[in-house]
Amino acid sequence: MARPLPPTRAGYAAFRVLSTRWMDNDEYGHMNNATYFSLFDTAVSLWQIDQGIEIRGPKANRFLVVENGCTYFAEAGFPDLIHAGLRIGHLGRSSFRYELGLFRNDEDSACATGFFAQVNVDGSGRPAPLPEDIRGLLARIEI
Repeated sequence: MARPLPPTRAGYAAFRVLSTRWMDNDEYGHMNNATYFSLFDTAVSLWQIDQGIEIRGPKANRFLVVENGCTYFAEAGFPDLIHAGLRIGHLGRSSFRYELGLFRNDEDSACATGFFAQVNVDGSGRPAPLPEDIRGLLARIEI
């Protein structure tokens, strides 16, 4: 199976800049694999907050992660500055999929890509239609 090429920054609609920390490196001197998922989650959460989407408290929307993944292309680690690109790869009735690219410093090719598939749920934990205002925000970064 041929390995895909890393995507470039042009394939993403929104960006968040995230700092790496000394503790992000593992024994091999590069960023630990679990840290990539933390960066994905932080980038998504910051984007949601910037859009006015409630993610904490009594009025918070409940978006449950039902699937995630990561593909690595190049090493990253402290003291790299990570530019996290975001886009929506799927927008359904109650579910959507964030796709992310992590870019080291000023590099144009992603060092890693990842995704979070999420489902909007009601108070009982059952899938519920996405509110129209949130659907509109997600559609703005759909590629």
